[in-house]
Amino acid sequence: MTRNEDDARRFFDPKVIARISQLDVRAKTVVEGFITGMHRSPFFGHSVEFAQHREYVRGDDLRHLDWKVWSKTDKFYIKQYEAETNLRATMVVDVSESMHYGVDKHKAAGTLNKYEYASTAAACLAYLAVKQGDSAGLISFDEDIRAQLPARSSDVHLDGIAQILHTSKPKQKTDPLKIMRKVAEAAHGRGMIVLFSDLLTDREPLLKGLEMLRARRHDVMVFHILDDDEVNFPFGGTTKFEGMEELPQLLCDPKALRDGYLEALEEYLVEVRRGCSKLGIDYSLVKTSDYMDAVLSKFLHKRMAARAGGKAPASG
Repeated sequence: MTRNEDDARRFFDPKVIARISQLDVRAKTVVEGFITGMHRSPFFGHSVEFAQHREYVRGDDLRHLDWKVWSKTDKFYIKQYEAETNLRATMVVDVSESMHYGVDKHKAAGTLNKYEYASTAAACLAYLAVKQGDSAGLISFDEDIRAQLPARSSDVHLDGIAQILHTSKPKQKTDPLKIMRKVAEAAHGRGMIVLFSDLLTDREPLLKGLEMLRARRHDVMVFHILDDDEVNFPFGGTTKFEGMEELPQLLCDPKALRDGYLEALEEYLVEVRRGCSKLGIDYSLVKTSDYMDAVLSKFLHKRMAARAGGKAPASG
């Protein structure tokens, strides 16, 4: 690796990204740093066939206004092409309390907690989608939908996505079946749904909710984001574990729990991975210490490979 490459790569270290205060700047830093040479959309292939008109909405790209229709009706309409009707990517981000695990620890260390990592990754993909001519939307949730922006393809819209992600606060626990049903209702037409969550919920309703999205022919991706502590269980000595999402506190010796915890975690991860695979969902397990460029590069290369093969990416 050359010195320039090494200097560039350090910007993708979660510690470095965490020191960049603005979410939109973090997203631009990551995206522009490693995808500057990518000219084709990693999400879908483009088409230039005209499909339909729809009414202009504030934030739409003015280049797509149909002035001939305006001259006859005195109303603003946007031309939609086949690519626009198919290229909708909705980022679905978990803002429940468990996503903010270790917030004080991460703040002191200058690193990203699960929610900050999820938000940065979601903003990166939204930024990439819009910059490559696709459209991106956002849904944030805990027990219910907390914020929602429909898919659009403008820089103003990206600002709105970043603002919502930046100001969201942890609340309550998750209800995955209810949320996925609402996501399915909100996502008009076929599109890409990208879920960012720690998936700390019952597996059966989670998989039923994801199955509902697949039944509507959405291309679904899951970024399963866990804190390194949750994966490695590094605790030692008498420790008080504070419950999140209405769970009680627990005072114990972690060494007595470690083997059982890691075994249960592995069983859980295998079930989620298999469930996603059966549904044709692209699943990625991500730790908060993982380099974001590596995580997103792997995701994008899967998308590009799937496009080249003419099929949806398989779960891995």
